[in-house]
Amino acid sequence: MGRARTFHALHRATPLVTAVALAGLLTACADGADSTGAARTPAATDSRTTGPAATDTGSPATEPGTPGPGTPDTESPVTQSGAAAPRCHTSELRASIGRPSPGAGQRNFPIVLTNTADRTCTVRGYPGAAFVDASGRQLGPDPKRSPDTPTTVTLAPGRSAWAGLSFASPEISGARTALPAALLVTPPDERDPLKVTWTAGEVPVAGNESSVRLTVVQPGTGG
Repeated sequence: MGRARTFHALHRATPLVTAVALAGLLTACADGADSTGAARTPAATDSRTTGPAATDTGSPATEPGTPGPGTPDTESPVTQSGAAAPRCHTSELRASIGRPSPGAGQRNFPIVLTNTADRTCTVRGYPGAAFVDASGRQLGPDPKRSPDTPTTVTLAPGRSAWAGLSFASPEISGARTALPAALLVTPPDERDPLKVTWTAGEVPVAGNESSVRLTVVQPGTGG
């Protein structure tokens, strides 16, 4: 499927991350960014997502994320039976990192969520994301959210949605870096993360231009 927006639009991407305990790290939300721009974990009560060729399949991580306040969705997609499609739960999704899309001085990656269940479900808003080392310790601060407008994405079995993750190239920004072992991805409005092996090199964790940014989920694989 065609990407709903290109990564070149993520021009404000700036790098990531400081060490934090994993319990309560990952954040995901069904609505917009907070006043600080930092990603927060949404309530695991109401939410709604599809995506290029993925490079890794995710498996549930052993440590859950911490939920925060969320806003119920007013756009409730319906199934062929006429019933509202339920939110996609972590156990029904596979996470992967799609094909990177280099930009001018930045690195852009699609975080792809694929529906592995035999039912249609929905995703909406921002996923949670955190780079971690081999011991599970978070590297750098939580990503910031790009000012996007969330929409509900309906995923039939086997379909995918993606959210953009981007940061300034450390060799250009001069930010301090670390080499993650994995990226933990929490689907919107869920508590439990999916663990995806990170093979794309060092990421910024401190210093100038060290922020990492996330976009809302949208249909497709981002490729």
